[in-house]
Amino acid sequence: MSKKKKVENAQETVIEETENTKAVESGVVETTKDSKKKAKDSKQEGKKDAKKDKKKDKKDKNKKGLIKKTKETASELKKVTWPSFGEVVKKTGIVIAFVIIFGLLVFGVDTLLGYLVTLLV
Repeated sequence: MSKKKKVENAQETVIEETENTKAVESGVVETTKDSKKKAKDSKQEGKKDAKKDKKKDKKDKNKKGLIKKTKETASELKKVTWPSFGEVVKKTGIVIAFVIIFGLLVFGVDTLLGYLVTLLV
C-alpha cells in the first residue's frame, strides 16, 4: 500500500473510533467489545444447555434401549430350539475326536520336519 492509502485508512479508523465513542457516551450504542462479549457469553450458555440436553437424551435413550434389547433377547431365546442332552454328548465326542486326529497329524509333521532339519545341519 502506498503512504497516502495508509494515512487515509488511519484517518478513517480514527474518525470511526471517535464516532463510536460519542455514540457510547450518549448511551445510544454499546461498544463492539461489549457486544462481542455478550454474544460470546450467550453462545457459551447455549452450548452448555445443548450439552446438558444431549446428555439427558442419551441417558434416556440408553435406559429405554437397554430395556428394549433385554425384552427382545428374552423373546428370541424363547424361539431357540435347544438340543437334547444326547445330541450334545454326541457332538462333543465328534469335536474331541477331530481335535485328537489333527493334533496327531500336526505332531507327526512337526517330528518329520525336525528330523529333516537335523539331517541338513
